[in-house]
Amino acid sequence: MADESQKSDESSLRVAVVVPTYNEAETLPILIEQVLQQNIEGLGFIVVDDGSPDGTGEIANKLAAEFDGVFIVLHREGKQGLGTAYMAGFQIALDNGAEQIIEMDADLSHPPEVLEGLIGELENADVAVASRYVPGGGVDPQWSWRRRQISYWGNVGIRLILGLKVKDATAGFKAFRRKSLESIGIDRLRLSGFGFQAEVAYRCQQAGMKVVEHPYVFMERTAGKSKMSFGIVIEAFFHLSWLRIRG
Repeated sequence: MADESQKSDESSLRVAVVVPTYNEAETLPILIEQVLQQNIEGLGFIVVDDGSPDGTGEIANKLAAEFDGVFIVLHREGKQGLGTAYMAGFQIALDNGAEQIIEMDADLSHPPEVLEGLIGELENADVAVASRYVPGGGVDPQWSWRRRQISYWGNVGIRLILGLKVKDATAGFKAFRRKSLESIGIDRLRLSGFGFQAEVAYRCQQAGMKVVEHPYVFMERTAGKSKMSFGIVIEAFFHLSWLRIRG
C-alpha cells in the first residue's frame, strides 16, 4: 500500500530531484534547503518515504505544503528497498512532466552545490554521473581504511562483472534526461538493494547512451549510520553476475 501526498503544478516542473528516505528526519529539511539555495529553474521534489518511524514522512509533508511548486511525497508501508523507491520516484517524475531527473541521497553525502555542474553535463550527454573515481573526485578524508577498501574494491568488482566503462559504477548521485529513463524502461529494472545503481549503469550502457562523469567528493553522512557492509557488496556481486548472464 502507498499513499501519495502532493502539491504540484505539472507545467512548472523541469528538474525533479528524487530522494528516497528512511529515518532521515534530521537531514531531509537541511537537504531541501541546500538544494533550493542552488536556484535551479523549474525545480521540484519527489520524496519516497518507506514508513520511517522517526517521522520523516510527516516532515516531508510539511515541507511540501510550504513549497511553492511541485513537491510530491510518496508514503510506502515498510522498507521496500532503495531500488524500488527510486523506480517509483522516477515514474512519478516522468508522469509529472520532468525533463531532467536527479537522484540523490537524503543524508547530505551528496553536496547540492554539485547539482549545477551535473545538470549542465546533460546539455551534451544522456546521463551524468557524480563520480568519486575521476580526476577531481574523491571520498571523505575521515573515512576509515576499511570503508575505503569496501567502496573501492566493491566498485572495481562490479565494473568487471558487468563490463562497465563508467568508473563510479555504484554512484547514487546521477542526472538523467527524460528520454534516458524512458529508454532503459524503469519497469525492466530488477535489483532493489546495493546493486540497483550498477544495474542502472549497465542498462544505460546497453542502450548506447552517452554517459559522462562529473567529479565530486562524497562526504560521510551527517546523521544516522551507514548501511554499507562487506556482506552487502558480496550479495550484490551474486545478483549482478546473474544480471550479466541473463543480459
